Amino acid sequence: MILKDIWLDVKAVKERDPAARNAFEVLLLYQGIHALIWHRFAHWFYQHKLFFIARMISQLARFFTLIEIHPGARLGHGILIDHGCGVVIGETAVVGDNCTIYQGVTLGGIGLNKGKRHPTLGSNVTVGAGAKILGSFDVGDNCTIAANAVLLKPLESNMTAVGIPARPIKIGGVPIPQQGTGVVSAEAYVKLEGRMKDLEEQILKLKRALEAGAEEEEKL
Repeated sequence: MILKDIWLDVKAVKERDPAARNAFEVLLLYQGIHALIWHRFAHWFYQHKLFFIARMISQLARFFTLIEIHPGARLGHGILIDHGCGVVIGETAVVGDNCTIYQGVTLGGIGLNKGKRHPTLGSNVTVGAGAKILGSFDVGDNCTIAANAVLLKPLESNMTAVGIPARPIKIGGVPIPQQGTGVVSAEAYVKLEGRMKDLEEQILKLKRALEAGAEEEEKL
């Protein structure tokens, strides 16, 4: 099973990284693959309650790859950790199949309570460089977290989130109308200004009609 997962990770890099020339090069020279290989074995020891050995392996992997994956984290297959320097994945984090994680990403926890405290990523999730996903919540399948975003809340499937704190701006690739931003476009301002002028003219006409009616009453 471990060897199969390693092969699927190598295959994912070869398919999704334009710089990858062949599987042999990926296996020997890509630190993201090396970190995943070390983790596969560390996680096996962790599952068998050999925590010291598991942690020792993960620390060696961190030393050689600059990627820190806690041995308790559960990772799917076909994962691409691109460049990878500075990636941190916490103990109770879960990463689904075919996810892409760029350098500087943190899948971290908030608070000091034990138990599930790190995020769960669905399948086909892309996490941009420097992004932070903090807390125990789910990120749905096919989501994209923009570079340097800080996600603190659950995210439904097929969404794109940006910003600090991160908020969804697209669903299924279609922009989501943003409300309450306080920003008025130039086109909307021109339309609003024209509408105000129309209302002013209508008020003036009504005022003149009332004045004319009052004068007719006085004559009578």
